[in-house]
Amino acid sequence: MRQQVEPIQRMADELAKLPGIGRKSAQRLAYHLAATPIDQVRALAKALEKGREDIKLCTQCGNYTADERCAVCADYKRRQDILCVVRDPRDVAAMERMHDYHGLYHVLHGILSPMDGIGPSDIRISELMRRLESGTVKEIILATNPDIEGEATASYIARLVKPLGVRVTRIAHGVPVGSDLEYTDEVTLSKAMEGRREI
Repeated sequence: MRQQVEPIQRMADELAKLPGIGRKSAQRLAYHLAATPIDQVRALAKALEKGREDIKLCTQCGNYTADERCAVCADYKRRQDILCVVRDPRDVAAMERMHDYHGLYHVLHGILSPMDGIGPSDIRISELMRRLESGTVKEIILATNPDIEGEATASYIARLVKPLGVRVTRIAHGVPVGSDLEYTDEVTLSKAMEGRREI
């Protein structure tokens, strides 16, 4: 068996921790970086470090932002009476790509998963309930993934919100079961929003 050069192996090991990067892709990237001029590698490393340092959570919705509030929450033209609840910031990006939704978001930063020890206090459900106290929000759209955990999370939130008199809808199942919103095309997402139902 051929031995890897230790620094290349170390880079490949770290790159393989990224989602969607398998062993072979990680090795290919490590070899590419080994052949890249050091000033370009430093620029990449600095951009990653600085980017990570500058990313914050929007104080209103929990989306990623570089400012106190994200661009969606800061846009006064958006509808303030509709709130789309999603699992993570990637889902906000997916929903925004369809250009049909003009309300606000609430990012949970996770889903309920008793098997993994993730309960209601581990995700941003209490923040969601505080946002509803003003009475401005008239509809909650539950847009968690259509898998077991996503459905359980949606049902749990619906049970909490319904007594408040807020309309609760769920995106339609035009989104394939077991898929992630992040990888769903704009047309499918648009149809799922149109076909949402009250729960």
